[in-house]
Amino acid sequence: MDFLKKFFGGGKETSGQVAKDRLRIVLIHDRTDISPQLLDSLRDEIVEVLTKYMDIDTNKIEIDLDRDEKAVALVANIPVLRIKRGSIEMQ
Repeated sequence: MDFLKKFFGGGKETSGQVAKDRLRIVLIHDRTDISPQLLDSLRDEIVEVLTKYMDIDTNKIEIDLDRDEKAVALVANIPVLRIKRGSIEMQ
């Protein structure tokens, strides 16, 4: 339900929830041996590539690592404002 509330903009997060989310991020970083600096560099490069093809809201980008028992996934929420139709040939 928290995901749906965040997705649809319902309600504010409590400071406890924010702290819990931050701790989760720190733990994932520790388990995957990816430094916050490396994740920031990855974010910057993703933004650089995407802005060639679309206008994105860089202030609302969320990039995180999600881990289960067997794998780590890069999860990105990148708000797209507009596709730059002239920048690539559409197929």
